[in-house]
Amino acid sequence: MRLSNEKMKILCRARGLSQKDLLEQSGVSKTAYFHLLSKRSVLPRSIQALADTLGVKASSFLVEETEEERVRNIAHLTKAIVAHRPSLDRDDVRHTLLLLEEEPIERLRRALIRGRKNNLR
Repeated sequence: MRLSNEKMKILCRARGLSQKDLLEQSGVSKTAYFHLLSKRSVLPRSIQALADTLGVKASSFLVEETEEERVRNIAHLTKAIVAHRPSLDRDDVRHTLLLLEEEPIERLRRALIRGRKNNLR
């Protein structure tokens, strides 16, 4: 599965972004982007190996998780963790799992904002 520069340009234009803006906002360097464009496949080798072994395209077993599935998976994992460690607070576990889905810099920003608000009180 290759990365299409033409499709990226179309998506950028549709959102009023230049490719430079896209790369800056997503935190992807130009070098990394052009490296991805030059690759025959952007899929990890292990995914491609599984597809090759099955004789199918990788897209036949890759799915995008819906928001409902994501929430259900977090609830299931929370339940399993609390069952294994009953002394843990269910809400704390769920909140931690949600935070772990965020980029570390976003978690830090939120913590700093929360710290500033608490400091003003």
